[in-house]
Amino acid sequence: MRRPDADRLAQFGRFALIGVVNTGTFYLCYLPLHRWLPYFSAFTLAYLASMVGSFFLNTYFTYRTRPSWRKFAFFPLTQLTNYLAQSAGLYLLVSGAGLNSTTAPLLAAAGAVPVTYLVSRRILLPRPREGAAP
Repeated sequence: MRRPDADRLAQFGRFALIGVVNTGTFYLCYLPLHRWLPYFSAFTLAYLASMVGSFFLNTYFTYRTRPSWRKFAFFPLTQLTNYLAQSAGLYLLVSGAGLNSTTAPLLAAAGAVPVTYLVSRRILLPRPREGAAP
């Protein structure tokens, strides 16, 4: 029997792997769209496509749960959380710590992963019922 800590660590690893896949998916969508559309339109469409893919990959692979319309409706909150955490981290790293603005976004992105993981876990996993055994 696996320990709950080992299960959560494995789940976090799957979440990080999906993040890498999601980034690749975004970029592979962005490049061809950018040939025919202005860059911001291409960015937005690629972002939306990768977000939908991320939702299904995270529900099935990371959290091993069933997707639902409710979860799908709340999933963009994970992306907003990620954006806000990365923005705050970027600001602190560049303005506060004096790091180079070229490399700081990578550190900010890595720092946002745990926060985004916790929010997506809360949205995508079913909540235990009150009075139910753990």
